[in-house]
Formats: sequence, structure tokens, C-alpha cells
Amino acid sequence: MRAIEYAFKRGATSLWRRRGSSAFAILAIALAIVVLGALLLVTWNAQRVLARWTAGAEFSVYLRDDATSEQRGVVETLLDQSGVAEGREFVSKEQAMAKFRAEFADLASLTRGFDDNPFPASLEVRMNPAAERDGRADQLFRRVATLPGVADVRYDRAWLARIGEGLNAVRAAGLGLASLMALAAAVTVASVVRLSLDARREEIEVMQLVGAPMSYIRGPFVAEGILQGGAGAILALAALWGGFVLGDRSWGPEITQALEGLRPQFLPWRMAAGLVAGGLLLGAVGGVIASRHTE
Repeated sequence: MRAIEYAFKRGATSLWRRRGSSAFAILAIALAIVVLGALLLVTWNAQRVLARWTAGAEFSVYLRDDATSEQRGVVETLLDQSGVAEGREFVSKEQAMAKFRAEFADLASLTRGFDDNPFPASLEVRMNPAAERDGRADQLFRRVATLPGVADVRYDRAWLARIGEGLNAVRAAGLGLASLMALAAAVTVASVVRLSLDARREEIEVMQLVGAPMSYIRGPFVAEGILQGGAGAILALAALWGGFVLGDRSWGPEITQALEGLRPQFLPWRMAAGLVAGGLLLGAVGGVIASRHTE
């Protein structure tokens, strides 16, 4: 415990004495964490939106205008007997137009110029989540699409899955970039801590001669790196929070309206704590790399 206290006291003193060069290491860590934090902020809110859309996803069967009642009956019987649908609702052409006018009020005037109703009748199906997981929903999707009287079939979860795959690709690319920046930040910390080590070379040699424990020799340099990492992480979180607040004040209401009431949120505390821990780890790695030169 005394060794840890000694290490952090000496590390803080060295950090303050070399605050000019330490600022570069802190800034490097902050930039790496800002990139990663911004990526997490965007993808986490996107994941919230995707989860909401997925929860409300439907299986829609659009009928041809010339579909007969018998053909519609065949489709309904197949849906009812499939064990996949939890419920269904028939939406007539008139109801489809009324729904469009209610949901897209700005475009409602465009529908008044049509001689005929361009919206197809449809069957809106609520899917069983278990059937979506075991693949039965996909089988039903392909089977219904081949039935007479069916103009088109839309399965929301199919394109939502593609959006999820794209989101994962963006996350992976961002993590790769953040990892490269984190490596550069660790090297910067190591270089700055190495300057402190060179300045105390004679003191270290004396401590080694009198048999000082290695924790007292290396500890201050590791602690200095940890302090740099912590300062960079806190700076990054402050920048992320400031940017989020500014963006929320500027575009928050518009984004919330576009997402049907889902307001963007800042990172949950676990992610924020993870970013801080990552900054501390980066600093510690840099400190350990530099302290190896005491041997």
C-alpha cells in the first residue's frame, strides 16, 4: 500500500513538472477515446432504434388489385395454419390510403390527384418471435410469395437484419481505427514517461545500489502513465458530453420526431466507465513499456 502511495505521489509530481510534454500524451489518449466513444455513442443509439423497429416489425402480404376472394382466402388459411402468425389484419385499399395520409400529412395532397387508388390491399401479420428465430418465418415468406393473387411480400426483419449487419461492419471498422489510435497513444505515453526516466537516471541507479524494491523504482513511471491515461479519458468524456449536449440542443427535437419519439441518449454509465478504464489501461501499458528501461 505504501509503495502504491509513493508511486502515485512521485508520478503526479513528475507529471506536473513535465506538464508540457505530458499534455501531448494526454491529448493522444483523449483523441483515441473520443473516436471510440463517438463510435459507441452512434452505434448504441442506432442499436436502440433498430431494436425498436425490430420489436414492431411485421410480415406484410400485398394483394393484387384483381385478386379474388378465394385467392385471399387461400393466403389467410395458409397464414392461420402455419403456426407462425400470432394474428393478422386485413387492410383494404381505402384503409391503406387513409393510413398514408395520416402518417405522411405533408404528402397527403399528392394522393388527391390520382384517378384510382394506387395503394394495394394487404394482410398485416404479427409474427411469433420463436418462428423468426428457428427459420419458419422465412419459409412462410417464400411460400406466400408464390401464391396466386399475391403482388408482393415484405418481411421487415429481413431488411432490418441487413441494417444490423451494416451496423456491425461500421462498428468493426471504427474499432480498428480506434485500436490504431490507442496503440499510437500508448507509444506516446511511453515516450513521455521515458523522458522522466532519463531525467531521474542517477536517482534510479542509487536506488538500485541500495537495494530498493523494484516496485519503488518502476512504480512511479507506471503511475505517471496511469495518471496520463485517466486524464485523457476524463477529457475525452467531457468532450463527448459537450458535443452530445450541443448536438441535442441543435437537432434533438428533429431527430426525436424522425424516430417517432425515441430521443437520443448519452452513453450508459457502464460504457463510460469502460472508456475510463480503457484510458487507464493505455496509460499503464505506456508506463510499463517505459519502466522496462530501468533494468
